[in-house]
Amino acid sequence: MQPIHQSTSWARLQEHANEIKQLHLRDLMNDSQRCGSLYAEYDGIALDYSRQNVTATTMDLLFDLAATAGLDIKRAAMGSGNHINSTEDRAVMHMALRSPRSKRFVVDGADVVPDVHSVLDKISSFSEDVRSKRWVGATGKPLVNVISVGIGGSYLGPEFVYEALKTDPVGKETSAGRQLHFLANVDPVDVSRAISGMDPEETLVVVVSKTFTTAETMLNAKTLREWLLKSMNGVASGDVIRQHMVAVSSAVSKATDFGISESNVFGFWDWVGGRYSVSSAVGVVPLALHYGMDLTKEFLAGAHDMDVHFFETPMRQNLPVLMGLLGVWNSTFLGHETRAILPYSQALLRFAAHVQQLDMESNGKRVGTDGSVLPYKCGEIIFGEPGTNGQHSFYQLVHQGRVVPAEFIAFCESPSPTMVAGEPVSNHDELMCNFFAQPDALAFGKTVDELIAEGVPAHLHAHKEFPGNRPSLSVLFPALSARTCGQLLAMYEHRVAVQGFIWGINSFDQWGVELGKVLATKVRNAVSAARQSGQSDVAGFNPSTTTLLKKFLSHSNGSTK
Repeated sequence: MQPIHQSTSWARLQEHANEIKQLHLRDLMNDSQRCGSLYAEYDGIALDYSRQNVTATTMDLLFDLAATAGLDIKRAAMGSGNHINSTEDRAVMHMALRSPRSKRFVVDGADVVPDVHSVLDKISSFSEDVRSKRWVGATGKPLVNVISVGIGGSYLGPEFVYEALKTDPVGKETSAGRQLHFLANVDPVDVSRAISGMDPEETLVVVVSKTFTTAETMLNAKTLREWLLKSMNGVASGDVIRQHMVAVSSAVSKATDFGISESNVFGFWDWVGGRYSVSSAVGVVPLALHYGMDLTKEFLAGAHDMDVHFFETPMRQNLPVLMGLLGVWNSTFLGHETRAILPYSQALLRFAAHVQQLDMESNGKRVGTDGSVLPYKCGEIIFGEPGTNGQHSFYQLVHQGRVVPAEFIAFCESPSPTMVAGEPVSNHDELMCNFFAQPDALAFGKTVDELIAEGVPAHLHAHKEFPGNRPSLSVLFPALSARTCGQLLAMYEHRVAVQGFIWGINSFDQWGVELGKVLATKVRNAVSAARQSGQSDVAGFNPSTTTLLKKFLSHSNGSTK
C-alpha cells in the first residue's frame, strides 16, 4: 500500500488546510445548514463538532482519507482478532472483555468469550463472598477496605471509573461503609497515603501486574505484605497473605510464590493491552469489590454498546470515527500539538489522566507499522481538568495564548442535584451555563469593535481582545451512570485506534517506556552498592548524572530510617 502521506487524499487535505486557515469560526458558525450537518447522535449521546475548523468539504476529504488509509479494513481486522499489534505479534481484543456470553470473539481460532466469562464469574463469586462477609480477614474481621496496587493502565482507568461512580446513587448505596484506595507510585509517600485510615485487619490488597514483575508494583506489594504481617504479628503469615491478598495476573506461579492462593489469582490475556484493560479483571476486581458486580456489569454493558456502535455504524454517523478524524485534522493538517479534555463533571476528575495515558502511550509514535520514520508527527499532548476548575487555571492560555483544540464533556442530569433558595438556577445549571458558554467564547472571541461599543478604554483593547477561531467539540450525555461511563470509556478507546489506523502506526505497543526502565536498573544497582559500602562514589555514568547521584548519596538518607 502507498504511504498515506503520498496519497492524493493527503495532498488534497494539505491544500484544503491552507484554505480553512483563511476562514474564521465567527463566520462559519452563522451558517445554520453547516452547523446542522456537523452534529451526530447515538443513544442519546450528542456530538456537536460545528465549532471545529471544518466545512462539509473538509469532512468529505477526511472520509476520503479514511478510505485511502483502509480504516474500514483495519477496523474489521481488529474485530476479527487479527494480530494487528505487529511488533508483539498479538491480537487486540479488549472488546471481548465486555461481550455478552451470546457473542463470539475469536483469537487464534478460539472463541475467547467463554474464558472471559469464566473469569467474570469467578470475580463475581469472590467479590460477593467478601461483600457478604463470607470471606473475612485472618482475624475474623470483615474486609471492608481494598487497596488496589498497580501502575499505568493497571491504575489510571480503574481509578477513573471508581471516581465516576462515587456519587452515582446506586454506587453510593452499594459502596456504603467501604473504602477503595489505589497505590501506584513507588514513592513511599503514596504508600502512606494509601494505608491512611485503613485497619489492616479489615483490608484486602489486590496486586495488579500481568507478569508479576513490574518493579514499582512488586515493591509496593511487598511493602503492603510487610504492613499486613507486622500488624497481625500473632497470626500465621500464610493465613494473613491468603486472606488479605489477591492478584490480577497471568503469571499464576509467580503469584503463588508470593504467597497468594492460586484460587485468588484472576487472569487476563496477552491480547489485552494495559491501557485497554479497565474492562478486564484489572478494573473489574476492585470495582466489583467496592460497588458490587451488578453495577460493574452495567459499566461493561455500556462499553460493549459503544463497541457495537463503533464496529457497525456507518462512518459518517460513527462517534469514535468522527472524533478520531477530527483529531488527525487538528494535529496533522492544522498543526495543533495539544488537546484539552474538559469534563464539566467533577465525577470525571480522573478521566483526563486516563485519556492522557490511553492516547499518548498509544499514538505517541515516530515510525509506521513497517518501521519507517514518518515525515509527520503523530499523537497530541493531552491534558485537562474538570470545569469550572480549569477555567481558573489554564483557560487564559486557551483563550488568548496557544490554540488548543478542546473537547467539552457534560451530562444533562447531575447525580447530586442541588438548588439553593433564592438563586436563579441550580448548581448543576450554573455548571452547564459554563459548558455552553466556553465553546462559543473560544469560537467567536471578542473583537476590538465590540470592546469599543462597550466603552473599554483604548489602552486595554489589545489586552481584552479575544482572537477566537479556537476549535472545540462538545459531547453531551443524558446522565452519568455506570452504563454511560462505559460508553465514554469505549468511545475514547476507539477514537485512539481510528487516529492510529489513519496515521499507519501501531497504537497497541509501547516501546517508548522501556529505555528508562533499563537505565533505572543500572542506577538501582549503583545505589544499592553505594548504600551497602557506605560510600557515595559511583562510576559508569555521564558526568551530569554522576554529580547528581553523588549529591543524592552523600545526603542524609532519611528514607531508610
